[in-house]
Formats: sequence, C-alpha cells, structure tokens
Amino acid sequence: MEDYRRFELYIHIPFCAKKCLYCDFLSGVHDPITQRDYVNSLCKELEFYSEKVFGTVSSIYIGGGTPTWINPDYIVKIMQTVKENFDLDPLAEITIEANPGTVIAEAANIYRSVGINRVSIGLQSANDDELKMLGRIHTFYRFLSTYEILRKAGFENINVDIMSGLPGQTPEKLLYTLNKVTSFRPEHISCYSLIIEPGTPFYDKYHEDAERQERGEDTVLLPNEDQTYELMKRAQFYLEEKGYHRYEISNYARDGKECVHNLGYWRRVPYLGVGLGAASLIPPGFLVREPEDPEETGGMGLEWRTSNIRDLYEYIEEASHLPIVPEEVGYEDIATIGSFTQISRKAAMEEYMFLGLRQTAGIKKSEFKKAFGVAIEKIYGHEIFELEKEELLTMTGDTVALTDTGLDLSNYALAKFIKE
Repeated sequence: MEDYRRFELYIHIPFCAKKCLYCDFLSGVHDPITQRDYVNSLCKELEFYSEKVFGTVSSIYIGGGTPTWINPDYIVKIMQTVKENFDLDPLAEITIEANPGTVIAEAANIYRSVGINRVSIGLQSANDDELKMLGRIHTFYRFLSTYEILRKAGFENINVDIMSGLPGQTPEKLLYTLNKVTSFRPEHISCYSLIIEPGTPFYDKYHEDAERQERGEDTVLLPNEDQTYELMKRAQFYLEEKGYHRYEISNYARDGKECVHNLGYWRRVPYLGVGLGAASLIPPGFLVREPEDPEETGGMGLEWRTSNIRDLYEYIEEASHLPIVPEEVGYEDIATIGSFTQISRKAAMEEYMFLGLRQTAGIKKSEFKKAFGVAIEKIYGHEIFELEKEELLTMTGDTVALTDTGLDLSNYALAKFIKE
C-alpha cells in the first residue's frame, strides 16, 4: 500500500469564453447560473470521494476549459472544499490553467491566497494573425498584460503553451514566438504540434491535408511531414539554447521546474479526477476499503480506470445527489456517476512503457519489475532489441530510454509496446 499513499487530483472546469477552432476538449460557453450549479455539484463530488480515497494529495491541476474564466470565488469554494475534505501536502504543486485576458489583478491575488502556486497560460502564438486563425480571443498584448499581472501577484512558477505545425506557419514565425516567450523567462514551456481532431472546425477544413501529412505526401494548407519535423526540431534546439531542458516529448523546463502533476501521469501515479468527463486511475490501496473476496468485484485484478459522465446537465444533476457519507465504502461505489474499466496486467504494462518512455529520462528496469513482478526483458526484450538496432532506444544499466531520434519518432517507437 505504501506506493499508493500519495495521489494527484485533477479538477475539470468545462467553461470558456469561446470555443477555439481546433479544440476538442470537453468545454464550452455556458451562462453564470450553469457555472454556479456545476461548481456546487463538483464540490459535492469532492466531498463524496473524501470518504473513499486513502492518502495525501501530492498535486492539484485545475484544468478546462478556462478555469480563470469563471468567478474567482468559485475557485475559492473549490479549494476550500479540497482542504476541508482531503489531506493536502503543504508543499503540493497546485496549477490553474489560464487564457490571456481572463485574469485581473484581484483574481490573481485570490488564487495565490488559496494556495495556487503555478499557472499555465495558453498563449499558442505571439503572432496575432496566427491567433486569429486559431480562433483565439486574445492578442499577444493581452498575454503580456496577463503575464505581468501574475508576476506581480507573486507567481514564481508559470508555464506558457505554444503550438507548432500551424497552417502556413514558417520557421521564422515559430522562432518569433519562441524569442518573445523566452525573453520573459517563464519557468516552463510546452510546445505542442497541432493535431487536427474530429468534430472541430479545423477538422472540417484541414482533415484531408492532415491525412496527406500522415502519409508523407505533399500538403496544401498544413506544413508537410518534413516541415512539421523541422519546426519541432527548431523549437527544441532554440529552447535548449535558452536554458530549457527537454524532459518529455513536448515539454521543456528550467532546472527544477518540471511539472510535478504531468510527471505523475507519465509515471502512472494514482490520480482522482472530478468534474465533467474527468478520469481517475484507481490502484489497490487507493480506496479506504479493499474487497474481502475477489468475487465481490468480479475478480478484481490490479487497477481500475474510471471516467465521469460527459453530459454537462446530467453531471450537474447526478453529482448534486451524491451521498457525502455512504453506508459502505467499496469498489462498487467508485463509478457512481460515470463508467469504470478494469485495467488488465497487459494493459498496465503497455501504459507503463508508452507513458514512461515519453520522458527523456526513460524508465527504470528495477521499477518495472517491482510493479509487475517480472523482468522487463522477459516481456519486451524483442521490442527493446529491435528499437536498439534502429538506434531509437538505449538500455544502459537500469535505464531504458528513447534516443533523441526515438523521441522524434515516438509514435512509431511507442507503438511497438502495444501488443495484439
């Protein structure tokens, strides 16, 4: 049980001022009454799970949507509910996502007062024409204002999200964004390649080009495969020159400023997700009561993954009626307002590999054996050998890690660990 006494908490706020053209996140524009009702239900869910989970909250991530779009008093209410119902590590990293133009000085001070100590700003580009093309509601000037407000409020840990591979994006435009962002010395920078997701306006406009890109063919509007790769490498080299080390495929940080919460995801730390559509990873030892008889849970194996319902109004209705103190706390209660799936040993090992190898530090063979009771070579010896031959992976001592080229070709390399 020792390994599972610390867990992460994800809190989903599905509200934003306007839906971006590329976004497929579970979020949208809703009225203040709906926002109020949602927060009340979310707090009810937090209270509900406080009677079920075992351990200390090691990090909190308030994501969305745009959490800073709602009344900051709601964030106060949520954080108070967490503190009243969970054992929160006093040194926990607590992140809130923000979009430029959605934070005023008073709100920033409120966030600080309730313990939030990290902010992730969704800039995406320093070029206003690219921001308009993405459907963003802000300008680069708005970003500058928001960044200054957060610094003046005392935030010493700020991430900035930027995107590469945008329609018509040139290396010069990307470097302009990188130059502008690094000049302010944020502690962390996430640089993601644009993905054309089904169900978005961008999909309607660009999906044929995205399919050409994936096949390695010439494109019309999007950068082709070689151009996308060049943009990614330029970003990597530029950020490393500016003192940001790449610690995951798309994430860069100054020393000691890696995102604790995301590292937990990649290392499969247990996590509890509350709010619309939020997912949880439930291992043995996570809940207060373990089943006495495996038949009680249909032959409970290793872990469960749960997911909340995705309809906003159904969530508000269902979560608002959760019992705060159930008569019996057990596995049968964990999916009261969502679905749950048992994770097989095979699936858990696959997750361990394709999540852990996203990190430049790789994974430890000793930790794999501790988690699964078998040597990593016995399960993935062939895959490791083949990737070593292709110079996409190295195995040195206790460490298995993708090479720089392996990280660049991560989709190909990581797929090797998904067995039929």
